[in-house]
Amino acid sequence: MPTTNTITSVPLLDLNRQYEPIKEDVMAAMQEVFDSKRFILGPNIDALEQHIARYCNVPYAVGVSSGTDALIMAMMALDIGKGDEVITTPFSFFATGGSIARLGATPVFVDIDPKTYNIDANKIEAAITERTKAIMPVHLFGQCADMETILPLAQAHGLYVIEDAAQAIGATFRYPIDETGQTVFAGQKGTVGCFSFFPSKNLGACGDGGIVTTADPDLYTKMKQMRMHGETSRYKHQFVGGNFRLDALQAAILLVKLPHLDHQHQGRIRNAQFYNDHLHPNIDRPFVMPNRRMIYNQYTIRVDHRDHVIEALKNAQIGHAVYYPLPLHLQECFKYLGYKPGDLPEAEKAAEGVLSIPVFPELTEAELSYVVETFDQLMK
Repeated sequence: MPTTNTITSVPLLDLNRQYEPIKEDVMAAMQEVFDSKRFILGPNIDALEQHIARYCNVPYAVGVSSGTDALIMAMMALDIGKGDEVITTPFSFFATGGSIARLGATPVFVDIDPKTYNIDANKIEAAITERTKAIMPVHLFGQCADMETILPLAQAHGLYVIEDAAQAIGATFRYPIDETGQTVFAGQKGTVGCFSFFPSKNLGACGDGGIVTTADPDLYTKMKQMRMHGETSRYKHQFVGGNFRLDALQAAILLVKLPHLDHQHQGRIRNAQFYNDHLHPNIDRPFVMPNRRMIYNQYTIRVDHRDHVIEALKNAQIGHAVYYPLPLHLQECFKYLGYKPGDLPEAEKAAEGVLSIPVFPELTEAELSYVVETFDQLMK
C-alpha cells in the first residue's frame, strides 16, 4: 500500500469530486430546461424514463418525486391499504415501513439474514396470512435480496412483489440459478421496482427524485395517472392519486449522470475489493451472495465495541455512518404492532454492530490505505 503520511482525513462521501468532471454538462442541461420553460413533465422526464427502463431491462418506468413516493405510489396503484399486510424487513431506512403504514396497511416484519442484512427469505412464508397482499424485499446496501426464493414464493401465494431498490440501481442476480439462468437487474422481476435518486445514491440527483419500474402495461398506465392526482384526462379523476411528479430539472441532471453510472459502480466495487483484501482479518466484511453484482451503495462492516471504533474514526477524521441504529419494529411509532426487543434478534444484533465506511468511487488508494491503517491500529 502507498504511504499515507500526507492523508489526514477521508470523507464518507464527496460529491464535489463526482460533480466537477461533469459540471459544464450539468449546467448546460439545466440551462436548457430554463430556456424551454418545460419545468413539469415534458421531454426530459420521457427520456429519463426510457433510458432507465432500458438500463433496468424492463418495458416501463415512471419518474416520481422521491424514493419514498415511489413506494407509496406503487402500493396505491396496487390498491394496498387498510386491512392489508405487507411483509418486509425491519432493517432498512424508515421509508420502507413508513410507506406501508402511511397507506393504512400493516407492515409485517421478518428477521434478516445475518450475513447479507437483507430479509431472510426462508422466514417469509411463516408470516403470510389471509391478509397478506405483498412482499417488499429491500436490496440493502446495493445487494439484491434472495429473489430466487421470494419470487416463486410470491407467485405460489398470489402476492405482489414490491422491490425497494432505493440503494440498488444496477445491482444484479441470476434467475433461476441453473444453467439457464439469466442476469436480472434490481427492479426487473418484481411487480414493481422502486428506486431513489437521493443525492448520496450511486445515481443521485441534486435533490429528491425517484422512479418506478414495471413490466405490466396496465399498472404502468395507472401509475402515470396516479402521479397526477389520478387524472385520466384534463381535470377528470378516476381515482385519488397524488402529486408524485419528478421535477424536470432533476431529470435533466440525471440524464447527464446516467451514462457515468456503470463507471461509478465499478469504482465502488474496486474500492470494496481493496478493503476486502487489506482490512484487518478480525473485521466482518460485507458478504456477497453467489451470482450477484453488488454495487456498494454502502460498504458496511460489523465491529465489536462500535462506540470505541467510532470515536477512533472521529479522531482520525474518517467519515462513517451507522445504517441503521434502531430496527423498524422497535421504533416508537410502530409500538402498536406489538413487537418487543428480542422478537427479531438478527436485525437487533446488526443494529448494534454495523458501521459503514467510505467507498465512493473517487477515493484515492492513499485514502483507502489510511482507512485500512487506522483500523489496523484499532485492532492492536
